[in-house]
Amino acid sequence: MLSPLFVAFLLISSIAAIILLSARFKFNTFFVLLIIAAVVGFAAGFDGEKVIVMLKTGFGSTLEKIGLLIICGTTLGILLEKSNATLSLAQFILSKTGDSKAALALTLIGFMVGLPIFCDSGFVVLIGLGMSIVSRLPKWHVALVVCLASALYSVHCLVPPHPGITAAAGIMKVDVGRAMFLGTLVAVPPTVVAYFWAKYINQKLGLTFSESIDSQLLSVQKLPHPLTSVLPIFVPILLIALKSLVMLNPSFLPPSVLYTLKILGEPLVALFVGILFALPLYKNADRAHINSLFDTALDKSGGILAITAAGGAFGEVIKALELGKVFGDSLAASGLGLVIPFALAAIFKTAQGSSTVAIISTAGIIAPLLPSLGFDTEGGHLFALLAAGAGSMLVSHTNDSYFWVIAKFSSLDTVTTLRSHSVASVLMAVAAFVSIWVASLFV
Repeated sequence: MLSPLFVAFLLISSIAAIILLSARFKFNTFFVLLIIAAVVGFAAGFDGEKVIVMLKTGFGSTLEKIGLLIICGTTLGILLEKSNATLSLAQFILSKTGDSKAALALTLIGFMVGLPIFCDSGFVVLIGLGMSIVSRLPKWHVALVVCLASALYSVHCLVPPHPGITAAAGIMKVDVGRAMFLGTLVAVPPTVVAYFWAKYINQKLGLTFSESIDSQLLSVQKLPHPLTSVLPIFVPILLIALKSLVMLNPSFLPPSVLYTLKILGEPLVALFVGILFALPLYKNADRAHINSLFDTALDKSGGILAITAAGGAFGEVIKALELGKVFGDSLAASGLGLVIPFALAAIFKTAQGSSTVAIISTAGIIAPLLPSLGFDTEGGHLFALLAAGAGSMLVSHTNDSYFWVIAKFSSLDTVTTLRSHSVASVLMAVAAFVSIWVASLFV
């Protein structure tokens, strides 16, 4: 067995190298993860054949667990985005709340739309609507932007089928359905905290929006009906939630019904059902247009799959270091528990910017340590996963692409975005972690 000091050096140096190469020198994250994984393997004394086998195993097993899930989730998001279903939902909710509750409305819109759609895509799609409201309520510029951005960000970091949390669930052997169900609940407190923070910082900064802009809605001739827009989001969540609830006490259902619910409640099947519900949004579209949307989804998911699989390869090499044996006793005695995955993900996130890379890298390191941390149960794995998801929120700043999406699309300068959105990401991470820790005491 390798000495604890040498293993600690390998871990720290590999983390630092990933951060430095991907964040500071802007090298491609896929190749950075793969190369660092190989270097760690050779440094640990494994021969070339062993290192290659580990890289292949980690890469392939990660794709096996979450590859189809990410593709289907990306496809559903693209279909909703390009059909203007997200704008339809936004307009419907605003018509019920009115401008006086616009901040709350945008929070609800962001949370709902963010469940199947990446936070950056969701923000770009919805900011036209958001800025049209800002033009009517110029004194609430910062609050409206932060409410929308935070709600999207919360579910992006905590709820599958978003790629980071989904890939980490595969690495840490967590049931994706349960992660989706509990992750959605855990995403509520940080969203609420961000809502109140947005209102506070808006008054504190005292900024007024003065530009004249046109609403994105003006360019949309006809939006799909809100009911048909929400079904592709609601039905998969309902199916997955039903399976999770039914499996708590499966004996009260007939075997045929139980089997059907188990199949339909599988996240992959549920997302495919969501895609089927999204297709009617394109009533007059020809086959070529639908195929172009599928091609777009595959193009977008390809890079994500490559990075998540490389993260799995890195995790496989880390697993071979037998961290549990090396650090098990000291970690068990530390009593830090959920703080470790949270803190590790936060370090990755703050240093290199990507929440996806942060949680995947954390999962690879934490997975073999779960027994030593006292989380060697199905529930323990789930809470450790969500703690890492909470850590992957902290801190969203200038090395995060989402930070610049928010700043550029909402006409906020860098300092204002740092004071509003970046601080919100810290408060959200803490709120999410506290919620997870409290939940772990009772579940």
